[in-house]
Amino acid sequence: MAIVVKYVVVRDGVEKMTFTTKKEADAYDRMLDMAETLHGFMGAAELDLSDEILENLALYLAEHRDQVGIILKGGTPRAQGSDPATPLKKEAALRAVKKSA
Repeated sequence: MAIVVKYVVVRDGVEKMTFTTKKEADAYDRMLDMAETLHGFMGAAELDLSDEILENLALYLAEHRDQVGIILKGGTPRAQGSDPATPLKKEAALRAVKKSA
């Protein structure tokens, strides 16, 4: 019999994700905290966005905080190379923003 340790990130009583290391679980939890803060910040800006789009945008920005930080400092982030889903995620986020406008 094997013993397996799992780290589960829970928000509002709902399991969000399961990880095999505490470090990964903590990083994901911090990303969710950041997305929640961004959601509140952008929600206060009186943007004409649905709550679903605002939530998706906040999560996207939190997931890509390193690149966003570079952009906000006036730089150009390096291209996303290894994650083939990244262009699809970016395109979906841009479509959602354009659709709401």
